[in-house]
Amino acid sequence: MATEGGCGALPDVFISYARSTEDEARQLCAALQSRGYDVWRDDQLPAHLAYGEVIEERLKSAKAVLVVWSLDALRSQWVRAEADAAREAGTLVQLSVDGTMPPMPFNQIQCADLRGWKGEVDSPAWQKVESSVSALVGTPSGVPAQAGKKKDRISICVLPFANMSGDAEQEYFSDGISEDIITDLSKVSALSVVARNTAFTYKGAAIDVKKIAAEQGVSHILEGSVRKAGNRVRITAQLIDGTEGDHVWADRYDRDLDDIFAIQDEISKAIVAALRVKLLPREKKAIEQRGTNSADAYNLYLMARQQWITGNDGNSRRDEVVIRICKQATAVDPDYAQAWALMALAQAELRFRYNKDVDALPAAEKAMELNPSLPEPHCVKARYLQEGGKPEEASRAIATALAIAPESWEANGEAAVLTFKQGRIKDAIPYFEKAVALMDADYHNAGLLVTCYQATGDMAGVQRAAQMVLSRSERAIAQDQSNGAALGYGACSLAVLGEADRAKEWIDRALLIDPENFTMRYNLACALATYLGDNEGAIALLGPYFEEVSPSQLKHCQVDPDMDPVRDHPRFKAMMADAEARHAAA
Repeated sequence: MATEGGCGALPDVFISYARSTEDEARQLCAALQSRGYDVWRDDQLPAHLAYGEVIEERLKSAKAVLVVWSLDALRSQWVRAEADAAREAGTLVQLSVDGTMPPMPFNQIQCADLRGWKGEVDSPAWQKVESSVSALVGTPSGVPAQAGKKKDRISICVLPFANMSGDAEQEYFSDGISEDIITDLSKVSALSVVARNTAFTYKGAAIDVKKIAAEQGVSHILEGSVRKAGNRVRITAQLIDGTEGDHVWADRYDRDLDDIFAIQDEISKAIVAALRVKLLPREKKAIEQRGTNSADAYNLYLMARQQWITGNDGNSRRDEVVIRICKQATAVDPDYAQAWALMALAQAELRFRYNKDVDALPAAEKAMELNPSLPEPHCVKARYLQEGGKPEEASRAIATALAIAPESWEANGEAAVLTFKQGRIKDAIPYFEKAVALMDADYHNAGLLVTCYQATGDMAGVQRAAQMVLSRSERAIAQDQSNGAALGYGACSLAVLGEADRAKEWIDRALLIDPENFTMRYNLACALATYLGDNEGAIALLGPYFEEVSPSQLKHCQVDPDMDPVRDHPRFKAMMADAEARHAAA
């Protein structure tokens, strides 16, 4: 058996990590060894053998390969190569120690978040890692077989429920039902549940239950469908054994829409019962908490959030629609905290992005009063503090949002943009990575990730992020041909990837379809200046932008490295000076 510093028998677990996270790797090694696993990492290399030779031998023989993702690991060809070998062999287990999410194609496999972990073996994040290792290794070689016997933790992947309503506009409802069931099951301590973003990568794909279970390392798959018509809803759900492909449980619910919460509770509790898992009283109570008792308010909130996630980013009409729907939801249920919080986010966009006379603080404070555990109100407060010239207080506010909900897409996206605007571009990368990993429809944070990697000289990161932007933009355009924001980001990614002719076609199309989208104009100017070498074309696009630019967007422009190619251009300097003087006077 290999011990720390030795190189004896072949290992149970191989740890792959970047040198900057050696302390974390040592902690992981110690935790696994304390549980009886034989662990190997590269500090155990013997002096008389070739480095590559030993690495390859240990990597191939390990039953589980634990990849420790970090910002530096993303840039390490060794870590990527080892992760790829493990993925091919079916031995990959992933975790992140700084919020950095796995790059493509590893981002389609679940990744535990061990930010701030200090070696506690009872933390839920660590238990998720150990459960995956246990599933691959079985009884640890370092303990007697009898002592190593324990019931494997049950794991489940909830696939996006199919929209059977015959109306693509109802997609928001089936997606919302799927997300809520994932959230409900995640509250059960005895279950390990695949994250929403990973599960949603299978949306619209042909379902091979055994293959998905193997890819995600789960014991069970839940799939289903939703049909909503008027005030009636039909939901079917089936729980399938991921190894055998057999049905464990299935049911169909035909009810009035007013019963939607009861249906969700019944599905979650039926799954728990079918898996013979004990539901603790506090977990039962948590599952039954919906934020509202009104099916109408809930339906409106799902509609508004879908607009927020997939709408035309950079077009103020998206935010106006979100606010209008949320106002209707809060009129139906004045105590619906989530609707108040989403309204506040959209109002903050109108205020700071479009310079509209809108105050987002009342809605944010109302949401915080109703539910102090929501992260969004703290995001709104952080925006006000940042724009008010208080960056340290803003950073504390966003840290509070992340502490409340580390898996929140909104909180990570806001943290990324706030850090970027503070000029700390390298520090913004982990937040952008986490945001795009949490939401598969997020092309705008992915676009800013391209900028960050370009600024830090990581060309591999630039290419990877640009491919992500293009793929997501193409999906968004397929759903809405008039989505100027997606066309703008897609054009930028095409320019980054060297497809200049196609990029120019997309630029022309974007300007024809959505000429008033000034954020899109800015992004197209970035593409022309940074990647297509057309500074004059970029300046021409920026003219209308600077006439409308808000103080917040002006600050972004001042720190954005994509503007560097034209920063000394006389017309650019004049437009920037005019905008600064206008806002100073105001």
